[in-house]
Amino acid sequence: MNSRGSGAGDQPSKLDVQFQLIADACGREGTDIGIVRFPDGSLDYMYQRGVILVRNGYLDQVRAVVGVEDSAEERATHDRSVEGVTLYSLADARIRDTFDALTAIDRELGPGIATPNHILSITPVFPCPATEPEGVPLDMPPDPGPCDGGGSGVSIYVPDTGLLEDAATHPWLAGVTGQEDELPPPDGAGVVMIPEYTGHGTFIAGVARCMAPGATVHVTSDFTTAGALSEFELVRRLNQALGLGVNIISLSAGGTTRHNLPLLSFESFWNRYRFCKGTLLVAAAGNNSTRRPFWPAAFPQVVGVGALAANWRSRAYFSDFGSWVDVYAPGEDLVNAYAVGTYQYREPPNIGQEREFAGMARWSGTSFATPLVAGLIAARMTRTGEDARLAADALLAAARAQHIPGVGPVLLPCDTGDCDREPALCGCGCSPRGR
Repeated sequence: MNSRGSGAGDQPSKLDVQFQLIADACGREGTDIGIVRFPDGSLDYMYQRGVILVRNGYLDQVRAVVGVEDSAEERATHDRSVEGVTLYSLADARIRDTFDALTAIDRELGPGIATPNHILSITPVFPCPATEPEGVPLDMPPDPGPCDGGGSGVSIYVPDTGLLEDAATHPWLAGVTGQEDELPPPDGAGVVMIPEYTGHGTFIAGVARCMAPGATVHVTSDFTTAGALSEFELVRRLNQALGLGVNIISLSAGGTTRHNLPLLSFESFWNRYRFCKGTLLVAAAGNNSTRRPFWPAAFPQVVGVGALAANWRSRAYFSDFGSWVDVYAPGEDLVNAYAVGTYQYREPPNIGQEREFAGMARWSGTSFATPLVAGLIAARMTRTGEDARLAADALLAAARAQHIPGVGPVLLPCDTGDCDREPALCGCGCSPRGR
């Protein structure tokens, strides 16, 4: 484990345990992961060791700063598959440490010329989105429940952990496609142990489908390595999604960055994104309970989604917040599809306990508020004929006009029954649930 600025004691913290899971899994695939902490031991950011991201116009200056000889430069392996940015190897440099190299580049060339290749995660601090899943009976309906229609002709793309093989046994997930989210085989006693991140993508697809039952939803298995992926690799995959002509990308992952600077790789993505006028990126605001920017949700081009508490009237205790969060939606104690098997808890007060799951779960996180908003946008697109960006603009304008004091703009799902909220707060035009 590589850790800087650690103020932690001898006992491993929750962050230590989570980071070690990510580092070990990425290490098995040949990626060396480092972590930078604040003096109190809390997470600053995660990054890939041995490489930096460099703006292409500054490659020669960076070579001079880090001390690369011409002959070594010819041997070095760099990745230029993201336009305008090079994933630059420090293997043949005089300054090989990522942190030291960036410090030297900042001093000589200024901040933002080179950055870490940040590691983004569906679980930046917690071993689950915000809480660990809780088992509920298989016959318990999803909450929020399915809307009446909406989403027909709209495609939602979900870069996540993939789709469980038996997802279609849940009626609201029928027709959803995706790369497989694999469960391990049964052990000698016939028990299937559910890994930490398994079911995340299926739960997200279920939430989106409940808001937009007619939408085409596709879930990819991009975050299968301990729920983590580098920013450079994520942009490569998002560029592929743009090429598919999808309407909405629902991303329940992200991270904090060195000096809070925007993710450098995404500058390339925005160059393509601005020409895909019918495509919208919706992203989770993170579960760190701070106003610190969480990327890519904090980008102005993105609809950044925070989470409401279970009462739908206050911000969830775990949700990030601040002016960069565009809207808040229910994200605490949602119920939807999950894996079948045994889950071992890693968090107090249930640490060490094993519980059975029958295919449904109650779960919390901005991870799940995000597809709820994506689904509401899809539903409005069907109802009005607007493209994704226009539909989002209209919903956000309504949410801002009827914000909850102390929280911010709010969108609620539709549901049947009496309601004590103004209908405009409901994203799909039905009456939202009264709570």
